[in-house]
Amino acid sequence: MAGRVWRLAILAGAVLLAAGVYGCSSGSDELILATTTSTQDSGLLDALIPQFEKEHDYKVKTIAVGSGEALRLAGEGEADVVLAHSPKAEEDFMAAGNGESRLVVMHNDFIIVGPVDDPAGIKGATNAGDAFKKIATAEALFLSRGDQSGTNTKELSLWTSAGIQPSGTWYQETGQGMGATLNVASDKQGYTLSDRGTYLAQKASLDLELLVEGDKALFNQYHVIVVDPKKHSNVNAEGARAFASFITSPTVQATIAQFGVKQYGQALFISDAGKEAAGATPTSAATP
Repeated sequence: MAGRVWRLAILAGAVLLAAGVYGCSSGSDELILATTTSTQDSGLLDALIPQFEKEHDYKVKTIAVGSGEALRLAGEGEADVVLAHSPKAEEDFMAAGNGESRLVVMHNDFIIVGPVDDPAGIKGATNAGDAFKKIATAEALFLSRGDQSGTNTKELSLWTSAGIQPSGTWYQETGQGMGATLNVASDKQGYTLSDRGTYLAQKASLDLELLVEGDKALFNQYHVIVVDPKKHSNVNAEGARAFASFITSPTVQATIAQFGVKQYGQALFISDAGKEAAGATPTSAATP
């Protein structure tokens, strides 16, 4: 009897191990979406995923991380579809042959938020680089995500354009997503760069003011990428294509365009599907 129990335990362990090894293809009804934290923290996925699952025979497993990490996971075949906002990293992903298609979905913008008393005096600045210079000169506390996300990549590019290599006790990395970083900035009364959607969704619980907006350098584009099954045979390509078609469909684009209007008085994202000027790649293997 003891031997039988032992054999059953070994068999059960083998089954669990196999499930872990082949997690990305654990069933054709599961779809793994790797996405940036902003799509989750803003509440957009809560509005879209149930609708997708209702219309399609898939259960979505969402991995909300920075865009860089989302693309890394997809590049290793650990995700089926990606929704990201880090254009250069996405282009590199496509150039490496990891993506079957990359289509524009929506955009919003980045904003600089900070304490109401604004110790660096950046409120109303029209140039994000100039605002960053003032923060560095004042050595006012700045919270960076430091996670290779699309937001972090944009932030670092703004420091570079300002001719500054941020360092010192005033510059701190959270290593966390956008929602968590906003909370840290609020608690510590520091500045940070945020996407508009996450800030608006969490504004009521934050002691932070929107100080800088409108600079063209703060444009924030999102794309959906289907992971290429020719390179990663274990991915659910059919489900990924269904999701890409869903999120770029007229009906869902209309939902995106209205998301946040009733609650926040403005849309958190602007729908862009089909607008090549915004960065779409209409052919399957093309890159911008």
